[in-house]
Amino acid sequence: MSTTVTLALGIGAVVVLVAAIALRLADRLGMPSLLLYLALGVGLGESGLGIEFEDFDLAANLSIAALVIILAEGGLTTRWDDLRRALGPGVTLATVGVAVSVVVTASFAVWLLDVEWGFALLLAAVIGSTDAAAVFAVLRRLPLPRRLVAAVEAESGLNDAPVILLAAALVSQLNGGETHAWYVVLGEVALELTGGALVGLAVGFGGAWLLRRVALPVAGLYPLATLAICVLAYSAATLAHTSGIVAVYLCGVVLGNVRMPHRSASIGFAEGTASLAQIGLFVLLGLLVSPSRLPDALLPALLVGAALLLVARPLSVFASLVWFRWPLRHQAFVSWAGLRGAVPIVIATFPLTADVPDAAMIFDTVFVLVVVFTVVQGGLLPLVTRRLGIAAPAIPRDVDVESAPLDELDADLLQLTVQEGSRLHGVYLPELRLPEDAAVVLIVRDGRPFVPDEETRLMRGDQALIVSARRSRREAERRLRAVSRAGRLASWRGENGAPTGVD
Repeated sequence: MSTTVTLALGIGAVVVLVAAIALRLADRLGMPSLLLYLALGVGLGESGLGIEFEDFDLAANLSIAALVIILAEGGLTTRWDDLRRALGPGVTLATVGVAVSVVVTASFAVWLLDVEWGFALLLAAVIGSTDAAAVFAVLRRLPLPRRLVAAVEAESGLNDAPVILLAAALVSQLNGGETHAWYVVLGEVALELTGGALVGLAVGFGGAWLLRRVALPVAGLYPLATLAICVLAYSAATLAHTSGIVAVYLCGVVLGNVRMPHRSASIGFAEGTASLAQIGLFVLLGLLVSPSRLPDALLPALLVGAALLLVARPLSVFASLVWFRWPLRHQAFVSWAGLRGAVPIVIATFPLTADVPDAAMIFDTVFVLVVVFTVVQGGLLPLVTRRLGIAAPAIPRDVDVESAPLDELDADLLQLTVQEGSRLHGVYLPELRLPEDAAVVLIVRDGRPFVPDEETRLMRGDQALIVSARRSRREAERRLRAVSRAGRLASWRGENGAPTGVD
């Protein structure tokens, strides 16, 4: 192996370790980790360690690959019962909201920056998409109503596609390509979104069917296969000239909400892989920046960003959510929670690769805008949540159950974790009243495994292995959920252990 490759591997390992440590700092500061990752990339770049990287074509391709992984993880970790209640608002925000935001922001850009309409529309389109990585990272740390979080997450997972299509059309127009009427572009966007959704759902359900029926030789292959199916959805949809971005997100939603072997492990693997993709993506985008040009972009970024945050975003949210009769305070929160992040910076590389006039100005303006307004919005989001009075009470988590097939025994192995706040704490094993053909066979407590007996009580933090006949697994899981929520008298209290959102 050459010295250059060895050195690159070493630098990459150090970057990942530093970024992982920086994540803890970001959590303490209450801001998206992307800012620290971007700063790390800038520090490695031409004004820091001197690494020069200006291959915008390669950066755009690698960035799209990273976004696919990030969106797959976002879909896998989204609960269907939450998304179902917020799907209408999420889709409307991702379509009507994007259109209103782009038009209003472009109008302010023409007025404030004295630029042509084509340039203004392209700039507005580039910053028209909220960022899935930033939204997932920030909102999931706050005690918010699930429908509210699901709507913002659905928007961030779905609005990338129309923005990318719109930006591509505007880039072609500014370069003298074929110009289409607005209704033709709108029709093409609708067709690509619909096609991408159909492909994503089809691949998702097909992949789930396959994973349930194929016994892989190594348990660690299930997480790899799950993520590979999501990537396949993106590729299939893109090759079919539909939206791969929508396809990968919806495929992840399907796989994350159906019964599959090693589902929890697959989701955990996706979360780790997405974190690695985020680190690589933001560091890469930081490398592209020329800090010497950023001061010139500060004023345009502040003017356009203020117009977006204070006027365009509120109007787009109101136009999208007024039909669903959402309270104004919820609309105000959704407006403030529309965080920008990697996606606008990635889309800003499109004009650079196509040699659009003044493309560097767009890239620099978007970079500064993302950094400044992510600090402002992300830093003030907890305060905004408290002032609007929409914080939800902390709810004990559902029991975390992972299943693995024992084909030869026609049985399933369930892994149970007694979470913080679970009422399984202190319950004797006989009080679980599991089906006759299900039993707790092993408990790991404080890192030490032991075989339980009838005098054993479950304790907070315990991990328990339960063997159940396959025909009784669903009943066993219901009983575990019921006791986790309502304690040993769950049946008397009317708790039936149904999955969240299911009667």
